[in-house]
Amino acid sequence: MDEQEIRRYSRIVVDGTERAPSRAMLRAVGFTEDDFRRPQIGIASTWSMVTPCNMHIGGLAEEAADAANKAGGKGVIFNTLSVSDGISMGTPGMRYSLVSREIIADSIEAVTAAQGFDGLVAIGGCDKNMPACIMAMARLNRPSVFVYGGTIKPGPKRRDIVSVFEAVGAVSGGRMSQEELLDVERTAIPGPGACGGMYTANTMASAIEALGMSLANSSAQEAVSEQKKEDCRHASDAVMNLLRNDIKPLDIMTKHAFENAIAVVITLGGSTNAVLHLIAMAREADVDLSLDDFTRIGDKTPVLADLRPSGKYLMSELIEIGGIQPLMKRMLDAGMLHGACMTVTGKTLAENLADVPDYADGQDIIHGFDDPVKPDSHLSILYGNLAPDGAVAKITGKEGLRFEGIARIFHSEEQALQAILDNSIVAGDVIVIRYEGPKGGPGMREMLSPTGAIMGKGLGADVALITDGRFSGGSHGFVVGHVSPEAAVGGPIALLEEGDRISIDAAQKQINVDVSDDDMRARRSVWQRPPSAIRRGALAKYRAEVSSASDGAVTIPAAWDENAGRA
Repeated sequence: MDEQEIRRYSRIVVDGTERAPSRAMLRAVGFTEDDFRRPQIGIASTWSMVTPCNMHIGGLAEEAADAANKAGGKGVIFNTLSVSDGISMGTPGMRYSLVSREIIADSIEAVTAAQGFDGLVAIGGCDKNMPACIMAMARLNRPSVFVYGGTIKPGPKRRDIVSVFEAVGAVSGGRMSQEELLDVERTAIPGPGACGGMYTANTMASAIEALGMSLANSSAQEAVSEQKKEDCRHASDAVMNLLRNDIKPLDIMTKHAFENAIAVVITLGGSTNAVLHLIAMAREADVDLSLDDFTRIGDKTPVLADLRPSGKYLMSELIEIGGIQPLMKRMLDAGMLHGACMTVTGKTLAENLADVPDYADGQDIIHGFDDPVKPDSHLSILYGNLAPDGAVAKITGKEGLRFEGIARIFHSEEQALQAILDNSIVAGDVIVIRYEGPKGGPGMREMLSPTGAIMGKGLGADVALITDGRFSGGSHGFVVGHVSPEAAVGGPIALLEEGDRISIDAAQKQINVDVSDDDMRARRSVWQRPPSAIRRGALAKYRAEVSSASDGAVTIPAAWDENAGRA
């Protein structure tokens, strides 16, 4: 590709007499005469001191920008925001978590398009900014590489953030003292990096690597490591190669690539949030991906990784044995991945994996196909009279495959958590947390505080929890989220009453309430949505625009009608 084409966007901003004002502004931020002849590479940094997940990313962005300059481009760092799930969890602030995914994608799109960047390196380190980076890349469709900020090192006694949430329940259940809780609190988060199990951040990093949008092993490097710095440097080299070869995100993010990502998430026992985020990413790439694709792929894909939250090992321990590349090589050899998919290396997935060695003998983190943790997916898409549009269950089989119990109704996460801590929840209960969906929250909060308390109190095998909200990647137990339609739009979950009998069957992929259609119609005739105090701002805009969780909870508008002048 010639120099003009490589500078497809930046030359519009900086070339010619009339662009002198633009060049004057850029000289003030460090551009030299030579820089105006280079392709501009935007470095989207999610650095902030809001959360340990992102506190180190400023330094990684500097590495990427320096490498872009050495590779013949001009790296330009800009920031986007991040909010912390772990800090806001269980508070009204958690409503902004999923909302931030849309804001981050919008901000990266706005800066990249406005400034005329020719390529993009985006560095994300927490749950929502990672899919947001990919969503923006799909919209812009300019040569791009995603870099994962990396996982945190484990605390003493292999502690992590979920250890703290579960310790709260253990104190309530009399299984831990306040002094022991304080020790867990002080030691669980030793420094920078994303939460240490196969929670949402590590799940999405692995999914993005399998999708082909990050370099090999980007998902399997600690935040504080020389390997992660090298990953940033190599990412900028890769973007320059993509520019020269005119390989763009939509050349990579195909239906087969998303199928690869789903399969890898399942083998790793990944977060339910992957369902929500992969569908949202696919919508931005104009790829037809639905809940049923997770069932189709999940029926033939085993869980092979013994990783937290339901398993034993941390991401750092998976890194020690080689990360996910050997797993993907095994899957490719078994016909479980599409090897012809293009990746950000400029090579196909099969070419990337050709020389990857297998795991060394003796490791028991990644099981063999003949000894799976679970023979099919732990992500069960459930339907029934309680979820006509679907729900997402995270059931590893350790908690059983079927649960039947009595509904305990709560209109918020806080109410449910208090009932758990007050010992009001007993064996056989099905905790129902509603009006926490995309519109109902608004914002679809995660329910890690209640699930952590349940596990901490030792009730993990004795109660179930269903919600139109979502779950943290750290949640485990008999949990069902994303119940659609949600309560706020009058879905069946809004019509449940205390004492209704609910059945959840992961084997049959069913979730039902033992109430007749006539009774449900009678309840619907008198149902009224509770009033909301949210009247303005980002949450109100999100509620007005957001789609169902079964469609990724996206805010993509309908196509513009040129004749009618409306969406």
